Amino acid sequence: MLQFFASLGGFLSVALGAFGAHGLKNLERYQGTLPTDVQNWWSTATLYLIVHSALALAISLSSTDSILRTGALIMIIGAAVFASTLYAMSLGAPSWFGAITPLGGLGMLIGWGLIIWAGLKS
Repeated sequence: MLQFFASLGGFLSVALGAFGAHGLKNLERYQGTLPTDVQNWWSTATLYLIVHSALALAISLSSTDSILRTGALIMIIGAAVFASTLYAMSLGAPSWFGAITPLGGLGMLIGWGLIIWAGLKS
């Protein structure tokens, strides 16, 4: 399950990164010019999703430690929530979606904390 979600996150980050670089500005709402905040949201979402997906995939392929794997799963869920809200706002979702974004950040931090804990235990 972890490997699936990590791989899906990696796949989506590459696909959405490409869309952000080549297609986002062509949406009718932007008419060829992206506002800086939209560029930043899209880039940040893509970066966080690819980095956390890669780490979760590495853990899924190399470890059986339950704390480490739980940390990676929570981290990838957090990255998905974080990135999804930024992508959604970039596509026109209401700005209150930004209030959900920190919950994804919290998930990533909890995941990192569990990974640190697993490292201290070993």
